[in-house]
Amino acid sequence: MKRKARQQYKQRYNFRKKVLSKWQLYVLMLPAVLYTLLFSYKPMYGILIAFQDFRVRRGIWGSDWVGLANFERLFDSYWFPIILKNTLTLSTLGLVIGFPLPIILALLLNELKNEKYRTFVQTVSYMPHFISTVVMCSIITMFLSPANGVINQIITFFGGEKLYFMQEASWFKWINEISGIWQGIGWSSIIYYAALSSVDSALLEAADIDGASRLQKIWYINLPEIIPTVVVMFILRCGSILSVGYEKVYLLQNDMNLIGSEIISTYVYKVGLEQSDFSFSTAVGLFNTVVNCVILISANWLSKKVTKSGLF
Repeated sequence: MKRKARQQYKQRYNFRKKVLSKWQLYVLMLPAVLYTLLFSYKPMYGILIAFQDFRVRRGIWGSDWVGLANFERLFDSYWFPIILKNTLTLSTLGLVIGFPLPIILALLLNELKNEKYRTFVQTVSYMPHFISTVVMCSIITMFLSPANGVINQIITFFGGEKLYFMQEASWFKWINEISGIWQGIGWSSIIYYAALSSVDSALLEAADIDGASRLQKIWYINLPEIIPTVVVMFILRCGSILSVGYEKVYLLQNDMNLIGSEIISTYVYKVGLEQSDFSFSTAVGLFNTVVNCVILISANWLSKKVTKSGLF
């Protein structure tokens, strides 16, 4: 017993010694920990609203409990299959089309030998990321305007008829995805380009000696080196597959394309803030979060089985 007590005391002493020897690092870390606790973990008790008939005057603990009534209302709603389909469609397009393109851009940039030209291409591709969402939506609306939009002028120049892009629900997903790729492809490629900078130059030199072409070096050296980074980013992307940002979608929406543009986030915004139905909007948000968590865990499990690499 005395020996065990001495070991425990020694362990505690060593722990305190380590903490005191690096107290500056813990002080620097403290603001981030407090921020996470206050703004990420503390508000989580608000999910109780999803199981209540919440009234602001009564507060969370004074409102009546209704169990799963809000979730039943969601699943029986006319809009539920529509918003789920639209959200999955936009997310899948982003995953299938938008996810590989930054990787390809990073690989191509890595192959450029002219430093000035590479810097110019990087700058041009990064710049759209810094355009605000409101300005971006205004640009899209102007370009696609049936009256004087550039796209319709090109179509009519070649003998076609004007298209009302913003009034057609079937066009919305492509407008949203193509504009999203243009705005984010350069910024998203940064992490992959940074990963390529860590590729061992000795491997590339050996490949040159063996007579490997550029395509072979990309396929057999560069791409395998960034696979762990790609896997992590893919898992994170899968974990937010139902979390399509509402800002651009909401600003591009109108009554004509609503059937193809209404998604979970815009639906929550309208029900929760515009109609002040906080309980129902919280239930929708909780459903969204739970599904994202399940997809994230499943994607990580599958990745570890297939590639032996995962997020956790």
